[in-house]
Amino acid sequence: MTLLFIFFIMKMNHGILISLACLALVAGCKKSPQPTPAPEPDPVPVEQEKIPIRLSAAVTKVTDLSFENADEVGLYVVNRDGSSLSASGNHLTNVPFTFDGSAWTAPQASYWKDQSTHADFYVYYPYVSSVTDISAIPFSISSDQSTQDKYKTCDVLWGTSKDIAPSGDPVPVKMYHSLSNILVYLVPGRGYTEETLSQQEVSLLVGGTVLEGNLNLSDGTVTAKGTPSDITPFKEDDHYRAMIVPQTIEDVTLISIRVGDDSYSLTRSGTFEGGKQYKCTLTINKVAEGISIGIGDWEEGDEDFGGVVG
Repeated sequence: MTLLFIFFIMKMNHGILISLACLALVAGCKKSPQPTPAPEPDPVPVEQEKIPIRLSAAVTKVTDLSFENADEVGLYVVNRDGSSLSASGNHLTNVPFTFDGSAWTAPQASYWKDQSTHADFYVYYPYVSSVTDISAIPFSISSDQSTQDKYKTCDVLWGTSKDIAPSGDPVPVKMYHSLSNILVYLVPGRGYTEETLSQQEVSLLVGGTVLEGNLNLSDGTVTAKGTPSDITPFKEDDHYRAMIVPQTIEDVTLISIRVGDDSYSLTRSGTFEGGKQYKCTLTINKVAEGISIGIGDWEEGDEDFGGVVG
């Protein structure tokens, strides 16, 4: 009896063990739950690429001379976002750009506001380091313009390019002469030939004009100021040339000339306009008393007109 009971218990325990083993085997066949992946962070917005502001090497004078190495211009940039040109607070205010013979460079990189905002560009020459009034940027020209280098340093230039879209390309700006220019020609009259006239010692002064002025950055116009003075012009081939601040003159000694031992003064009234070139032809006539001069009137272009005086 006791043996049968023990046998029965052992059979039950064996069945329990088998059942537990099967349960363990089934549990082992089930997949383990996978952890929920963490959400990926939103991508960090990429900053728009900054577009550098560059001036074209084609920034040039309209006529006459070209820019040379170390020439320096001043640049103002005004965004078309409701802004207007002012003495300060522009996108760029009076930034110097220097010409190295092939390109214009600034002391440090400048950039457009963004990739879509258009802008207006204002450029002037020569550069003035401190500008307090953009309607009156001061300048002065030399009374000694007797060499080409001295003559060239007297030039005042201004230009603008408006509604320019942001671009990595250099911005082209065409610059205009803000001053006047006078060309004086001497031609032989009665008693002279070209050869005999060329053999005479000649001295010539352009007088009666002021040498200072203010440049308006918004439109390139010039207002004259100062005391009238004489200018020694540059002798170029068959004529003399001088830069003149735009102004109106009345009964001033415009030309003083000495040919050999004889001298003559020419009194004139008139207006020099910015960006215009005027031609004055002096016809030298030898007379018993000395010389007389035939005068061609001022004008823009190559044609002379007028009468003879003296």
